[in-house]
Amino acid sequence: MKMSPLVTSAVMHFGEMGNRWGFNRTVGQILALIVLNEEPLSAQEIADALSISRGNTSMGLKELQSWQLIRQHHVPGERKEFFVPAGTIWVLANRVFEERRKREIDPTMSLLRDLMMDTPNGEKDIAVQARLNEIHDLLESVTAWSQELQNLGPEKLDTLMKLGAGVGRILELKDKLLPAKSN
Repeated sequence: MKMSPLVTSAVMHFGEMGNRWGFNRTVGQILALIVLNEEPLSAQEIADALSISRGNTSMGLKELQSWQLIRQHHVPGERKEFFVPAGTIWVLANRVFEERRKREIDPTMSLLRDLMMDTPNGEKDIAVQARLNEIHDLLESVTAWSQELQNLGPEKLDTLMKLGAGVGRILELKDKLLPAKSN
């Protein structure tokens, strides 16, 4: 399988971005190749297109399956396994976010809760715990907000994303029109 220059550029970039998304370069490239192809791809086609070993291809495919980003697809008359994306781009983005939350945010939240439960040893520890509590509350709010966004569904989420800066202007207008709450 020969990739066009456009596909090659996108696949190489996805590989570089893979590290930021939580998996290695090759896994990012495999994901891009599968997402960008209209037809299901076999492991051999993927290995050939990316010039990587079948073993590396197999490990990458297993990683993507564990993230639920790809799925096997049966092609009638073929004995080989073929692979396709496990959903729309929105579904894949949600799965990456959810997996990263499980791997990164949840353990951090757990650690912060444990540290806030410790008995402070003086004023400095009290100040540190207050700051840790702020971090915890922020992460908790961001997590709750992101889960709400995921529950909106792709169409509503797309509309919200298109609103962009308009949401900020609405909030500024609200602040001008409604008196500030006094504490």
